[in-house]
Amino acid sequence: MTHRPFRFSVQASHLGAPEELRPLARRAEDAGVSVLTVADHITGEEVAPLTALMAVADATTDLRVGSLVFSNDYRHPVVLAREAATIDRLSGGRLEFGIGAGWMTTDYETTGMQLDRPGTRIERLEEALTVVEGAWSAQPFDFDGTHYQVQGLDVRPAPAQQPRPPIVIGGGGRRILELAGRRADVVHLNPRLAAGVIDERAGPSATEAATVEKLGWVRDAAGDRFDDLEIGARVHLAVVTDERDSLYDAMAGGFGLTPEEARRSPHALCGTVEQICDDLVERRETLGISAIGLSASSLDDMAPVIARLAGS
Repeated sequence: MTHRPFRFSVQASHLGAPEELRPLARRAEDAGVSVLTVADHITGEEVAPLTALMAVADATTDLRVGSLVFSNDYRHPVVLAREAATIDRLSGGRLEFGIGAGWMTTDYETTGMQLDRPGTRIERLEEALTVVEGAWSAQPFDFDGTHYQVQGLDVRPAPAQQPRPPIVIGGGGRRILELAGRRADVVHLNPRLAAGVIDERAGPSATEAATVEKLGWVRDAAGDRFDDLEIGARVHLAVVTDERDSLYDAMAGGFGLTPEEARRSPHALCGTVEQICDDLVERRETLGISAIGLSASSLDDMAPVIARLAGS
């Protein structure tokens, strides 16, 4: 297996105020982070993604900007494709286009949007990807699907990156990961969030064994293109500490895992800088994970790890 260099992304969630975003972006760039990402939730304290990504690009020089991820149900894919292409052009080709089927139940409940069953949402997402790519093609495009129909669509501007910005699809369920295997450039692994919230029910799908199974779904769906995929994982707990065992034990109890399962989960990093670097190298060797997604709150702790591993 050929291993990709490590790349680190920082998710700008739960900022104290929107004005914190631009300083965070500059700190991330200075630390060697590759991508600053934003989520797409209507409820909660997250900044609105399209506006935020442009602000981040404006505040930095080389830092890439990404959505982790746009929720397909919140915008028509033609509108999203045009907005995303504009960000890519104005940022000088720095957009990483993450898109998903939507999962947080409160976003749907509070807005009155219909939360369809997962299969329908994923089916709609796959059609949306075709529409987005057609909209980015810089030539007239027709599509007649179950969920979307466009005729003679000719959208400007085209993205700066050609043939298109990288597509990022993530998740923890089989159908979304099979779609990622077929259509994405970057597959971002996450625990399965079928309950619509992050709680102890996600624990069993956060283990190393569950991750191996997920990678099998991606590999089977990707076929010959699997070796071209970048594999990432969202790290929900990242702490530099000398109390490695006690933190993993606490995590195990909270998510219904054994202590050993907690230690080997690709969604957590606890220990000294040396231990965390060793864990990341091992995960790349065994699981192929090279794109590491961190929370903004972890940036200061993880800066020495990023400095040591980014690009290596």
